[in-house]
Amino acid sequence: MNAFKKRTAIRIAAVSIALASLASPVAWYVEKENAEEGIVSLAIEESGRLLHHYDAINLSGPNTVEHAKSAAQTISGGLFDIAEIYNHAGQKLAESLTSEGEAVESYLAAHGQPNYSQASYESLKLPGNRWVLRVFVPLRGSNNTITGYFEGVRVVPAWQHRQILYSSLTVALMVCLAALLCGTALYPVVVHLSTDNARKAREVLDSHISMMEALGRAIAKRDSDTGAHNYRVAWIAAFIAERIKSGPSGREMQGLIAGSFLHDVGKIGIPDAILLKPGKLDDAELAIMRTHVSQGEQIVKGMGWLDGAHEVVAAHHEKWDGSGYPRQLQGEEIPLSARIFAVADVFDALCSKRPYKEPMDFDEAMDILEQGRASHFDPSVMDIFRPLAAGIFQKLANISEADAHDLLKERIRQHFEMQ
Repeated sequence: MNAFKKRTAIRIAAVSIALASLASPVAWYVEKENAEEGIVSLAIEESGRLLHHYDAINLSGPNTVEHAKSAAQTISGGLFDIAEIYNHAGQKLAESLTSEGEAVESYLAAHGQPNYSQASYESLKLPGNRWVLRVFVPLRGSNNTITGYFEGVRVVPAWQHRQILYSSLTVALMVCLAALLCGTALYPVVVHLSTDNARKAREVLDSHISMMEALGRAIAKRDSDTGAHNYRVAWIAAFIAERIKSGPSGREMQGLIAGSFLHDVGKIGIPDAILLKPGKLDDAELAIMRTHVSQGEQIVKGMGWLDGAHEVVAAHHEKWDGSGYPRQLQGEEIPLSARIFAVADVFDALCSKRPYKEPMDFDEAMDILEQGRASHFDPSVMDIFRPLAAGIFQKLANISEADAHDLLKERIRQHFEMQ
């Protein structure tokens, strides 16, 4: 199992367990409440039949008390252990208790004369692990007016108590199992969708990188270069940035790599007569050449994923002491990615063979870079680069364009999340 699948499995399992932990107690409570309400509803219904049978609903006739007592005695021997009947004024007409009712009566809170219009009940836990349901029911005559009140107490027997608990527990376990099974069923779906999305993201990223490379090759062709410089300098810049504490990461690192690769993209807009002139440029030509920075900004700006390249493209000719162009930025006004690139670019240019020069040896190149410390280059970046330089020099010595491409591809895979 790869890291993504393991991470997905852990997260889905955690969510499923959390849902099961939350839903199961709720399901248990709801089922228990439903069972209580079922018992109460049945008791009220059966008691109502008995009250009608004994003519104990209309509590205003001459034999009212006798009817109420007969009904109370019958009811207390059935679904209730205590049965009390009151007239419409709240005066108790009859009360009957079973032995179970007598045992719990002293624990029940006393109340005043009944005066309610809706049926209700209480669920009470009493000493001795006894559980009782206390019911309050208004009695209504044929014209729906309240003619009296019935109050009953049922001591829930142990077997029924166990039945309710088992039923509630069963429902809770089923909900828990359903949550876990849902998580199990969702896992392959999520993995499949994520894999498909990752594949599509890689395809999009591959097309973006191909576009970046195409632009880089176009720049190289116009500048009579092989294009290996773009690969090397982007790799060097990423290599340096990886060693800087709190340095570029995520999209910033992506912007550094893309910007380093496309730093001279604006040269596409420079006329050949100036770009390819073998001799020194005059002031007017130099001014035109320097417009490649602003032209490069226009090319990469607003291009979505290439937006991050803007910092390097816009500031790759700025210098630490403010003597660069086009904005004469100074010190930390220059974006960090551009400061990193400046060191990588000059080092690679010095150490590489060009049509007009041979490569410098390592010590000579480093001497020139050290001379530019605090004038051209950020001293803190130089401090990071200095111990890395020899290894970079050895790795890139006489490297082919294809090998440089492969080196950069490793950095792209790491920082563009293509693992």
